Amino acid sequence: MPAYRKASIRELASAAYELESGVVEGRLYRSAEDGRWMINDTKLSEWLNRYNGQEIVLIVASLEDDRPIAPKVCRTCGTEYVGIECPHCREVRIRLRGR
Repeated sequence: MPAYRKASIRELASAAYELESGVVEGRLYRSAEDGRWMINDTKLSEWLNRYNGQEIVLIVASLEDDRPIAPKVCRTCGTEYVGIECPHCREVRIRLRGR
């Protein structure tokens, strides 16, 4: 898998953790015992039940996807980049904030 895709997925998961959103990570499989979908030892139906009746966004991203990520052009500075955000603009924001 290209490192950029995997890193972008990890960034997305980190952002979800920071928002105190529900995140479950691991290998997806169907239980041989009862046919339930599982991620590691987590039963997905039980995990999703805590969101019952709520409007949610469910994102599934495979860490084994080997498609390359197409580069984007930053609408602010015009830099071509791969990933979630423009590294040039990110660096400038950090510098201007004094971090």
